[in-house]
Amino acid sequence: METQYSSLIQDLKKRLETCKTENEILKVKSDFLGKNGLITREFLGIRDAVDKKYTGQQLNLLKSQAESIIAENAARIQNLHVSESTIDISLPGRNISEGTRHPISITINHISNIMRGYGFKVEQGKEIETEFYNFEALNIPSNHPARDMHDTFYIDTKKLLRTHTSSVQIHSMMKSGAPIKIIAPGKVYRCDSDPTHSPMFHQLEGLYIDRDINFCHLKGILEKFVTDYFQKEIETRFRPSYFPFTEPSAELDIKFRGKWLEVLGCGMVHENVLKNVSINPNKYSGFAFGLGIERFAMLKYDIRDLRSLYENDLSFLKQFRGIG
Repeated sequence: METQYSSLIQDLKKRLETCKTENEILKVKSDFLGKNGLITREFLGIRDAVDKKYTGQQLNLLKSQAESIIAENAARIQNLHVSESTIDISLPGRNISEGTRHPISITINHISNIMRGYGFKVEQGKEIETEFYNFEALNIPSNHPARDMHDTFYIDTKKLLRTHTSSVQIHSMMKSGAPIKIIAPGKVYRCDSDPTHSPMFHQLEGLYIDRDINFCHLKGILEKFVTDYFQKEIETRFRPSYFPFTEPSAELDIKFRGKWLEVLGCGMVHENVLKNVSINPNKYSGFAFGLGIERFAMLKYDIRDLRSLYENDLSFLKQFRGIG
């Protein structure tokens, strides 16, 4: 019986010696170890063997030896192909292009670091919100235009893609109460798209609630911020405005290239917003502000078309290598 097995191994070696491709190796493997292979059929004779245990052990050794021989020859074929390839291993390697941070990420990090220096904590929140956190808690009435389908991406009758990161402020106030001093950067969504607007964009909103906070604190923080962000003295002005969640409300303009340009909205947190999150407006007051990350990136890096930030053009993105 052992002689018979030895002859099978010899036949296997002879067949493999003539193989020049991986497919030929696989064909030999199938002929010997496949479902109807020569070695596989030997296992059928175990039931008629005098010493079944010994016969089974010998057949398992035979199978293992055959698998090892086939693997060695498969490696030989693979090495043969590598050595015969047209690759010139003496050529120098290709340079790996160094990546860079996206200008939006650079801007978020830059503004966040400035605000951390003022004592603000960075908070994150969910992008899918309910009407309560996105509208109702922020004193935005049901008949407000922002709640219309053509301005807001609704998922169903109650859930929507957040239209601002002010919802993070509501979550944070309900969780931590007052005093609180946070900024909330992140993606927001609105039904809008043109060279200066995108249906998905980034906002950073700030909130400071404590005792005896007034508009002078807001004015001082924002004037210091624009100076620190642009790294030069910037002329500013505050114009009266309206936001449902702040009263009084204002827009901050900066003198940019000789022209006044609106860059963010702000105001003192409306007492209804404080009441909605169980903060006593007779005890605490505070301010909030919100700015568009894309706008600040475009101003600082002289980007003329908003769409450049989303086209993944490497020639554009490489300009920001080493920044941030």
